[in-house]
Amino acid sequence: MRRSPLLTLTALPLSLTLLAACGGGSTETPAAPAPSSSSETSSASQATEVGAAKTRVAVTYDGGVQVLDAATFEVLADVPYDGFARLNPAGDGRHVMVSATGGFHVLDAGAWSEPHGDHSHYYTAEPHDTDVVYAAEKPGHVVRHAGKTTLFDDGTGHVVSFDSEHVAHDAVEEDEAREYTTPAAHHGVAVERSDGSLVVTEGTEEARTGIRILDAQNTEIASNDQCPNTHGETVAAEETVVIGCSDGVLIVKGTEITKVTSPDAYGRIGNQWGTEESPIVLGDYKSNPDAEIDLTTRVSLIDTTNATLRLVELPGGTSYWYRSLGRGENGEGVVLGTDGQLHLIDTAAGTVTRSTPVIDPWEVQEDWQAPQPQVFTLDGTAFITEPATKEIHAVDIETGEVYASGTLDVTPNELTAVPGEVTE
Repeated sequence: MRRSPLLTLTALPLSLTLLAACGGGSTETPAAPAPSSSSETSSASQATEVGAAKTRVAVTYDGGVQVLDAATFEVLADVPYDGFARLNPAGDGRHVMVSATGGFHVLDAGAWSEPHGDHSHYYTAEPHDTDVVYAAEKPGHVVRHAGKTTLFDDGTGHVVSFDSEHVAHDAVEEDEAREYTTPAAHHGVAVERSDGSLVVTEGTEEARTGIRILDAQNTEIASNDQCPNTHGETVAAEETVVIGCSDGVLIVKGTEITKVTSPDAYGRIGNQWGTEESPIVLGDYKSNPDAEIDLTTRVSLIDTTNATLRLVELPGGTSYWYRSLGRGENGEGVVLGTDGQLHLIDTAAGTVTRSTPVIDPWEVQEDWQAPQPQVFTLDGTAFITEPATKEIHAVDIETGEVYASGTLDVTPNELTAVPGEVTE
């Protein structure tokens, strides 16, 4: 269930002796958590213990990233970055990957947990840039799966994968990372699975054609070149990987690769959202290859159990863009339409079950880097930005309640959030 941002918990400085019992009647005083890198020594020494995990929201603007308290939307830190910045959770529940000039920058969102026997302790500190940068010419996709974080450099085809818990002390520098470089640089993506295999896209700067599966030693064990304009990935139930094509998707189970073809000759699925509990993947869907802006009104549902694809028409012919989609904690699909409503999709039935007004109607921009409304789902909440009014909203996906809103002093663009605890 969602954590209501209307509930604010009282912070307890670590410098105070804890007189209250620490679970099970123990009077043991927990020590301040050890920093995960030298750059985090300052924040760890100033850590504050709190009663539960604290969600942090991060938004980019022209010039940097603001980190917000999800309970109040208070700005906790404003960190400058050069270039157009993009955001992704780093995979450890605490850090955010900022793709900006120079590579993948590791931003500490300032909330984390530490296990302590049969329970955990929760801490907060001031968010800050850690000075850890995974160098990349064109930092691209960041994938989190099976406790691994995998980075793809579009400028070189260089892939770096490491245990997510090592993100903040530079896994490459500490020789804790797996590295691989594709035969040619391209806008690609890679997923490391729990058995050590790597699903990685194949292509060049001119064309992307499919995927390869590599074993733990980076030796090819399977491939498929029937995926024009390969783009995007997600992981569904049973560690099934879904990769998008301009005429359908590829479904990867073990070493078996299955092509699912779109009902239109051109039916591009370039962005996918899965959950590791559901076999059904939500995707976008574009069917007009000649349109400068394809104002699509349909989304795709890919059933990985029987390799089928169906389309769902949104109410009133509303359109959306690729940052409009997400998934709820119960497998629901959510789509923010240009009508300003958040549409809830029963992915098993293939039907829209509810539409909730959240923001004013808006238009999809031709420039994908221009600030536009974005959705990021975490647990049972959909966080939604409204650049036209500089607002951010929190919506309970299950009930449709818009239960919190805040106004920023910058125009928000990219959006992400971290739960303040490891959830994988």
